[in-house]
Amino acid sequence: MKDIKITVMKKVLHSDLIEKYENPILHSCDLRTGDIFISKGAQMPNGFCESAWQNVYPFVFALSSGAKDFYDGWMKDKESAMISCNDGFRPVSFYIETVKE
Repeated sequence: MKDIKITVMKKVLHSDLIEKYENPILHSCDLRTGDIFISKGAQMPNGFCESAWQNVYPFVFALSSGAKDFYDGWMKDKESAMISCNDGFRPVSFYIETVKE
């Protein structure tokens, strides 16, 4: 299996939606823009958000298994994907790419 690099590209905070709909929480996402994780054997890297992993895992697994060109030309680099976690209040975008040897 190929190693996969996961880079935190952007975090968004929808304060208006949080104020209107979310119950107060003590802890949210610890990921920071620029954080980089390496998945080996399609395993979740240490320190990666478990909830976000559910969203990125299918693409990490596919890329690590040699898949490419998702959705017929969606990405410029055919061995990559841009995936966001499903937190509607503070979504995080991840750039997922095959580590080139």
